[in-house]
Amino acid sequence: MSNLPTSNAATDRIAPRAQLEIGAMIALMLLVGLAGWKLSERVELEVDPSPLSDLPAKIGPWQSMDIPMEPAVESELRADFNLQRAYVTRTQDPVVLYVGYYGTRRGGRPEHTPQGCYTGAGWGIEATRTLSIGQDGPLRANEYLVERDGEQQLVVFWYRSFRRTGILGGLDQNLDRLVGLMRDGRADGALVRISTPVHGDDVVGARSRLQSFASLVDPLLGLHWPVEFACDEDEEGRCAGAGSGAGASVAVLETGRG
Repeated sequence: MSNLPTSNAATDRIAPRAQLEIGAMIALMLLVGLAGWKLSERVELEVDPSPLSDLPAKIGPWQSMDIPMEPAVESELRADFNLQRAYVTRTQDPVVLYVGYYGTRRGGRPEHTPQGCYTGAGWGIEATRTLSIGQDGPLRANEYLVERDGEQQLVVFWYRSFRRTGILGGLDQNLDRLVGLMRDGRADGALVRISTPVHGDDVVGARSRLQSFASLVDPLLGLHWPVEFACDEDEEGRCAGAGSGAGASVAVLETGRG
């Protein structure tokens, strides 16, 4: 009887796959290690959110009014800057815009997701879907149909970073933050959420209204993206590098167009 090793077809098929998985794990570990090194070497960044606060009050046919945020809610959100407005026209239901901006120091994303916020406030999520908004470079977004005590609203939301827009969340958002840290040393981002009432089960009309508004507001958010800058504290602990932020604002706004 021959002592030569026999070939097992199943084992032969599994071996290359296992090698690929091991290689992918090693590459991921190296990438995480490199990201950790970059994080340890990076300069802490301060935020100037004033460009976002200057987002136009009039966008297309919509004219806005600010909606004050309750201090308890603002404290829970822990954002660097919150913007909440109702945009109205004479002929359409209002569109409520919320933008929660989180600088690199705060991780570039909110601690609370829209799903948790709505369900925590007593809204039921009746349906969900993913949208592609616009013709040129479509904006990807999440859509929720929510209901509470007989009232329905349609909600569309997406995430933005200084690099790009139309981020749905999850792995895509984590990868965007990692690439931002590796390439540019920053990973700031924002949750962008718009909502409008749904009357008589007219979801299609509400969706058309939100898509129209989203296609107008998203490019403006890129143009009014907050500035991040390195801060050198003086002897009294004040930020002596704040002036450098203004000088860097042009470059930052250019990269934030998405």
